[in-house]
Amino acid sequence: MFKTIEEHVRKQVAPAALRAEFRQHEFELMRPFCQLIFCCSIGIWLIFDLIVSYLGNQGFTWLSGLFMGLLGCITVVLGFTRKSHHFDVLNLLFIAVITLGMRLVIEGIPIALRPVWLVLGVSTVLYSVSVLPVRRWSFFCAMAICWAMLNPFYGTNIDLDDLEAAMLLSYAVFLSGLVIYSYLRIRQAKLHNFYMSKVLLEQAYVDVLTEIPNRRSFMAKAERQLQQAPPGQFLAMIDIDNFKKVNDQFGHDSGDEVLKRVAGHIKASMAGFEFARLGGEEFAIFFQGLDQQAAERQVAALCKRVREDLGAHPVTISIGLAQVNGGDSLSLALVRADQALYEAKHTGKDRFVLWTAQLGGA
Repeated sequence: MFKTIEEHVRKQVAPAALRAEFRQHEFELMRPFCQLIFCCSIGIWLIFDLIVSYLGNQGFTWLSGLFMGLLGCITVVLGFTRKSHHFDVLNLLFIAVITLGMRLVIEGIPIALRPVWLVLGVSTVLYSVSVLPVRRWSFFCAMAICWAMLNPFYGTNIDLDDLEAAMLLSYAVFLSGLVIYSYLRIRQAKLHNFYMSKVLLEQAYVDVLTEIPNRRSFMAKAERQLQQAPPGQFLAMIDIDNFKKVNDQFGHDSGDEVLKRVAGHIKASMAGFEFARLGGEEFAIFFQGLDQQAAERQVAALCKRVREDLGAHPVTISIGLAQVNGGDSLSLALVRADQALYEAKHTGKDRFVLWTAQLGGA
């Protein structure tokens, strides 16, 4: 089953909305890691700057302090960044500042050592960027900035026809290709896993036939709503009248169509409330923020809506409505709604009944 779903997902093209959700989810998950990368980068750059400044007798200038301040400010801003597309821009700004700082520091070491350190700097930055949650355009911009700022052929007295130049160019091409391939494959794998998780969640929490939430989803969400205990909570249980006759006379395919049609009415008229198919021909709705009259109007309108649907094999529904008071459990609310539903089914059908203490006693 898993391999079948996985194969299906691999053949699908993730829609733009899903990609945007994936990018935001990944950034929220990796924001602490991004902050760690920024802080480590600042620390490594500072250590290298101090080594060149003092052991290389270059001196620690005001420029070093300026770069430290800029990098620190960008890292602080990252702590307040909540949108993934903002991080794309912020990361490019950080890379531009730190690669410029690296270039200035490397200019202070002997000219013969500069090409190696420049390429090493590019390798470090590109590897770091490839594991960060950035979009493709941001990644390729970061690569362009790195090679522009840390170009090993600029200011190093290397002729392009030298052996050293050929070796550097070959390594640059190899490095760029490897990082691009790794970045794209990692992104594809992450997106695939995110897509898989969405599909599996839908399989677990969405009813396959009616395409509305199932019992598992309803119980989890209703329990969460119940714990918040705001005023005006009602639970409605719905049953399709004479549904067995539809199945017996016209077949299960017709029964499935009836289920989907009723589910469609619930979905269209109960937006903003929790609803689900509990199983068989039973559905449930959890109302929140309504008084008794408003809740009764909602269920009465649903009865009317289903009754007036004159599609193939028209049906009616019965509804049991129960108020959920503070301290009531979800199980108790379900029992009361079921008692009210039983009363509606046995007193004429195509109607709703509000639970009362007399029904509980009976």
